[in-house]
Amino acid sequence: MFNKILIANRGEIACRVIKTAHKMGIATVAVYSDADADALHVRMAGEKIHIGSSPATQSYLIMDKIIDAAKQSGADAVHPGYGFLSENADFCKKLEKENITFIGPEVKAISIMGDKISSKLLAEEADVNTIPGYLDVIKDADEAVKASQDIGYPVMLKASAGGGGKGMRVVYNDEEAHAGFVSAVNEAKSSFGDDRVFAEKFIENPRHIEIQVLGDKHGNVIHLMERECSIQRRHQKVIEEAPSSFLSDQTRKKMGTQSIALSKAVDYSSAGTVEFIVDNDQNFYFLEMNTRLQVEHPVTEYITGIDLVEQMIRSAAGQELNIAQDDVKINGWAMEARVYAEDPLRGFLPSTGRVTNYIPPIEGDHIRIDSGVYEGSEISIYYDPMISKVISYGVDRDQAIEKLRLALGEYYIRGVGHNIAFLSDVLKSKRFISGDISTKFIEEEYGDGFSGGSVSIETWNSLIAVAVTVHSCEVGRQSTIDGKMNVEASSFSETWMVQIEGEVQSANFLMTSEGCDVITGGVVYNVETLWAPGSPVFSAEINGEKVNVEIDYLSDGYRLTYDGASEVVHVRSAGEMTLAALMPIKAPPDMSKYLQCPMPGLVVSIDVKEGEAVQAGQRLCVIEAMKMENTLCAERDGKVLKISAGAGDSLAVDDVIIEFE
Repeated sequence: MFNKILIANRGEIACRVIKTAHKMGIATVAVYSDADADALHVRMAGEKIHIGSSPATQSYLIMDKIIDAAKQSGADAVHPGYGFLSENADFCKKLEKENITFIGPEVKAISIMGDKISSKLLAEEADVNTIPGYLDVIKDADEAVKASQDIGYPVMLKASAGGGGKGMRVVYNDEEAHAGFVSAVNEAKSSFGDDRVFAEKFIENPRHIEIQVLGDKHGNVIHLMERECSIQRRHQKVIEEAPSSFLSDQTRKKMGTQSIALSKAVDYSSAGTVEFIVDNDQNFYFLEMNTRLQVEHPVTEYITGIDLVEQMIRSAAGQELNIAQDDVKINGWAMEARVYAEDPLRGFLPSTGRVTNYIPPIEGDHIRIDSGVYEGSEISIYYDPMISKVISYGVDRDQAIEKLRLALGEYYIRGVGHNIAFLSDVLKSKRFISGDISTKFIEEEYGDGFSGGSVSIETWNSLIAVAVTVHSCEVGRQSTIDGKMNVEASSFSETWMVQIEGEVQSANFLMTSEGCDVITGGVVYNVETLWAPGSPVFSAEINGEKVNVEIDYLSDGYRLTYDGASEVVHVRSAGEMTLAALMPIKAPPDMSKYLQCPMPGLVVSIDVKEGEAVQAGQRLCVIEAMKMENTLCAERDGKVLKISAGAGDSLAVDDVIIEFE
């Protein structure tokens, strides 16, 4: 077994690997860039080594720096996590020359499976179901049109290298095939330095289902059942679960058998994932094989009880698998939500900055948090904006959904935007709960973007009950012991007027021996809670149902967030409400003449000049954030009066870039 492992990664996955290594009694080494000097993975590891400046191209992606760090620390193995160098065959070769073990599969598997064309050819040889397509490299746009015609529209033009949705175009006719090929080639070349593109049949409304495999260096390979990853946005997974509610036992067995056959064809050792797309009739087709640990691996760990990182380490150390295929059973249901630093109300633009408040859900009771941040952490513009993963486990799918929904309600993050409200809204969707999902779920359900969760009558009255309880507690009407709800307090009642979205509703508050009652809309809401004034999350049972509501204190009222919906609530006496109605409403400033920065980022270019007349749709500037370039265009015709920023400037959200006449 290894004495010391260097983790060639950062964030939550580095923390995840460190936890298992420590459990196994193995020393750990963290590497870090300038931006990650105070990162959580650096704090958790036994040793730390600086490897360069903040951009990944100058630190985490420099093989020689990683290898030098391993030699300097005396690490005898390197775990790559996922992303960065995790599927880089040259990195594996360099480590081998230095007698440092790569915790992952052999070079052969990485090389073949890292190329989408060669992997599909091998899959065909191994009798794995593949999507009909044209697997030769397409030479030009005319050949792309001919290949698409032969396959039959719709067709996916796809970069051979890389992933993450880059270099991919779905085309439905000859004109789109011609233009789509040019776009795919350009994007593939700029993203991966490899402009090879091929074509395959595009399966409409598919499910994305993957099989987890596990192998050793002695020729043994097993599969650990499937994960469903159909909830995606722009080809990026958002919510994953295991098992899939869609697969029959027969289909599951066939997919597992083919995944093992493909793995054995490349002498696969370590943990890996064979990805498939599955149509409505449970026909499944090989998509690709990821020769690394997946982001969503925790759901498989929950339903099988197998620590995948531990198995990767043992396999790399030359140990035989101590698990047989017959030992692997599906036990319960697990679900994972990816929490990102982004603003779903602004088109999911990335959010950067300091995490000023960070209260994660309490782990335990089948809730797991894989996180790489803490209160005070900095979300940098240089890396993926993932904050954490929240994973739930239940005896069945409904229980897993409910536990995940409640856990997300406990999560309190401030200082950066995040997507928790969006995740909560997806989880309460009737369509999601029914299991009627596909990779087009978000596109179909949120075609116009996410504008905030909806508020049902039940949610409306629950928010009133929470607001009245919080307000009564805040003003000290019945708080006596330690500022908490006093179950021994004598009966006390008060009448309040509650305003939400301009609607005013009366509510009676009554202390009882078991907590309190809020009576509104002719319904009694029994509230049982140990909430204390000042706590940002109100956890309670309202009429026997568990709720977690986030509270933001405003100068006059509260902003309450529950199940993806956020509302400003005012609780006043009848007299105060009458006077408040007479107060003039302050109009927001008119910013229609300004182009403001929609996200923290770096100005790449300003494409207009002062005095220039611009037309609607014309490109004004380009902002880079989280390794992505965002083009800002004119919303209407106008004339540039003043330019307030230049190329190379770092901007915050809402900073003025251009003023128009």
